[in-house]
Amino acid sequence: MPYLLKTEPSVYSFADLQRENTTIWDGVTNPVALKNLRGMKAGDRLVIYHTGDEKSAVGTATVVSVDTSDAKNPQVKIKVGKTVPRVVTLSEVKANKIFADSPLVRQGRLSVVPLTEAQFKVLAGD
Repeated sequence: MPYLLKTEPSVYSFADLQRENTTIWDGVTNPVALKNLRGMKAGDRLVIYHTGDEKSAVGTATVVSVDTSDAKNPQVKIKVGKTVPRVVTLSEVKANKIFADSPLVRQGRLSVVPLTEAQFKVLAGD
């Protein structure tokens, strides 16, 4: 299942992930976002989304491993993918009917958002 991970680029950007190649995705406190993190599996595809001034999908990644032994702080290791061929802004997402029921639009503060295959393709440029 694909997911979208939101990050403030001044705190941790897609460029940081590109430099490090892998990272543990943490700092998530919202119960729904934590549930989404715990639901991830190795091989799941990810879209990295910059919040703040950018508000756009900027890159892809893949889940390497998931350790849910601490339910309040799941350890999801991710590996960098590629820069998206074309940045997709939040205004474009809101204008696209396939995102009408997406938590990306309906729950704006949710930092880990499940995506449909069609939504992933739009954001990742696949």
